[in-house]
Amino acid sequence: MMNFSILVCDDSAVARKQVIRCLNDCITADIRQAINGVDALALLKEQHFDLVCLDLTMPILDGVQVLEHIKAEKMECFVLVISADIQQQMQQRVAQLGVIGFIEKPVSKIILNNILHKFGIY
Repeated sequence: MMNFSILVCDDSAVARKQVIRCLNDCITADIRQAINGVDALALLKEQHFDLVCLDLTMPILDGVQVLEHIKAEKMECFVLVISADIQQQMQQRVAQLGVIGFIEKPVSKIILNNILHKFGIY
């Protein structure tokens, strides 16, 4: 069976570490990291990821722009937004772009696990 592949995209190394630690507690997967949206899109073009954990507030190319690219280029992957920007308006915006969930930082392992299970990712 192929290992599940996950891309964690956040401009904060501390945030990436925290997300990866939670993911590792929930799932066995190959996890790669992107330091910004440009980096994430380059990796997404290079290989298939089953799940993208995406921060919204990043320099150069933000999470919403990454989502727009994923949608426009019909990349097949689940996207989970992990952000400190929890405004209702932003949640609705990313929901329209097809994200499977929205988790507030810092990530709760319980919430993460629930979303993974809900979408059959485990």
